[in-house]
Amino acid sequence: MQTITIKNVKIGEGVPKIIVPLMGTTQEELLQEVETVKSLEPDIIEWRVDVYEHVESLNSVSEMISKLRKALPSTLLLFTFRSHKEGGNKEITDQYYFELLHTAIRTKNIDLVDVELFYEESDVKATVKVAEENGVYVIMCNHDFHKTPAKEEIIYRLRKMQEYGAHIPKIAVMPQSVDDLLVLLDATHTMKTKYADRPFITMSMSGTGLVSRLTGAVFGSACTFGAGKEASAPGQIPVSQLRSVLETIDQNI
Repeated sequence: MQTITIKNVKIGEGVPKIIVPLMGTTQEELLQEVETVKSLEPDIIEWRVDVYEHVESLNSVSEMISKLRKALPSTLLLFTFRSHKEGGNKEITDQYYFELLHTAIRTKNIDLVDVELFYEESDVKATVKVAEENGVYVIMCNHDFHKTPAKEEIIYRLRKMQEYGAHIPKIAVMPQSVDDLLVLLDATHTMKTKYADRPFITMSMSGTGLVSRLTGAVFGSACTFGAGKEASAPGQIPVSQLRSVLETIDQNI
């Protein structure tokens, strides 16, 4: 499996990299929150733009990206609009979704962009192309907040993301039992050992799935999400707790 180095962060080896979301709804909230999150020293900071009050204004979004970049001159910045169908805050048209992503990419003030798998293939691939032309890396993703698909389906989706050109495939699923957690971990290990040619991210959500956020170094997930001022998905724990466990596991495997 190849690693990816963005600025000074090498993704795909060693301790899983920590991603922390920004969940503020206003410019003022975001600028306060980014200072708090920056102090936690995550590897990547994710702006969850779907909760931003001016998300429907491309100019406002671009201006906010510029302000975040100024506040984060060296920290990796991930731009994410989580669609309503995959657990996000706001419904927008497919056309606007891609306009928003392309606008963010072309600012060249972000390092990574989140692109959901289940849109038209041509739109997804076109967005990957725009990202590559502007030096932005793509985390391609899928989220199931209701269930955990079968192992074969999880692997199929991750491999499909690789086929579409994702730099980092990602899947998050909801466990209904410990058996579901084991399915996700088994799929992760199989993906790593048989199919992955690049870093990828997997997680099982909620309290039942917490162990999946902690054991990426063992099973193969390259990044994990920790809560900053506010969690963005069920099962995220504070960064200090997360980092302590990640480092303990890394030192003993």
